[in-house]
Amino acid sequence: MPKLLERNAERLAALGHPVRLAILRAVVKGPETGTPAGELQSQVGIPASTLSHHLATLSEADLVKVERSGNFLLYRCDFKSLHALCDFIWKDCCGKGKSCC
Repeated sequence: MPKLLERNAERLAALGHPVRLAILRAVVKGPETGTPAGELQSQVGIPASTLSHHLATLSEADLVKVERSGNFLLYRCDFKSLHALCDFIWKDCCGKGKSCC
């Protein structure tokens, strides 16, 4: 299986959980500098340990980046990876003579 296909399958799997999708949406809507983990926890309403697990999955999939700022962990979207995933999904939709868009 091609590496690009595997990587995008991992990213889609990371987004395949409703809580992770909600977290990513909150991060995307957050400030460019990043959203503190505590704020994300408040927005999605889950325990810190559960949030940590989901954030690690999104980070491993290169969908979010984490940066320490003092005592806070700030999470921001990796828009380059997210755009690449979207491009991967749409690449063949409107190509190859098939007009579905």
